[in-house]
Amino acid sequence: MSSRALIELLHGKGAHADPAACVEDLSAELAARHVAGFPHSIGQLVFHMNYWMTYELRRICGEKPAYPEHNSESFPPAPAPADAEEWDRLRNIFADLLANFAALANSAPKEMQREIETAHEGDTKVAGTLEAVLWQMVAHNSYHTGQIAVIRRALGAWPPRGGGDAW
Repeated sequence: MSSRALIELLHGKGAHADPAACVEDLSAELAARHVAGFPHSIGQLVFHMNYWMTYELRRICGEKPAYPEHNSESFPPAPAPADAEEWDRLRNIFADLLANFAALANSAPKEMQREIETAHEGDTKVAGTLEAVLWQMVAHNSYHTGQIAVIRRALGAWPPRGGGDAW
């Protein structure tokens, strides 16, 4: 698939909701609220997506970040966000990381085929090119953005101001 498709999906085109739009107009109070049947709040999901985008960005840049022993380490230890300032910080990081991944998706074809060094044994079981890592991030973010959309609906806060399917 093309870099254009990657960029469009990172920004929620087609069947994907826009990750940034799903959180940009949400208050800290709603972002921290838990909905029955869901293990995480929207704020915790944004923290989690930031965690993994940061992890993968570090790998792409040649670092070897520590891989968590358990998935729970990629979620905040306490409810997130704690306040409006923390929620703004999480959203700003989220927007910056999405922009970084969109810029990487514009890489030259040869760069897209560059192998990304593994940071843990699990990395050896999946494709390890820059392009593959970008597609993994699109899939990961799409999954969690879908969760955010469902939670927003349960909270009566859908669609976001930036748009989203309401049918």
